[in-house]
Amino acid sequence: MANHKSAIKRHKQSIKARDRNRMVKTRVKNAIKAVRQAVTGKDAEAAEKALLSASSVLDRAATKKVIHWKKAARNISRLTVAVNSLKTA
Repeated sequence: MANHKSAIKRHKQSIKARDRNRMVKTRVKNAIKAVRQAVTGKDAEAAEKALLSASSVLDRAATKKVIHWKKAARNISRLTVAVNSLKTA
C-alpha cells in the first residue's frame, strides 16, 4: 500500500475504476450473449430488440473508454450481420 497522500488517493480511484470497468464489461458480455441466443433460437423479433440494446451498451462502453471503439464497432457489425441473416433465411 502507498504511503503518500496522493498515492493513496490514486489507489482508491483505481479500485473504483476497476469495479466500474468490470461492471460495464459484464454488461457488454451479457448484451452480446442475449443477441446470440436470440439468433440461435431463430427469434428475429427478439434478436432485433436485443441488437438495439446491445449496440447501445457497446457504444456506451466505447464512449467511456472501457473497450476500444473499433472493438465496439466490430461487435455491432458482426451482431447486425447475424441478425440480418435471420431475415433472409
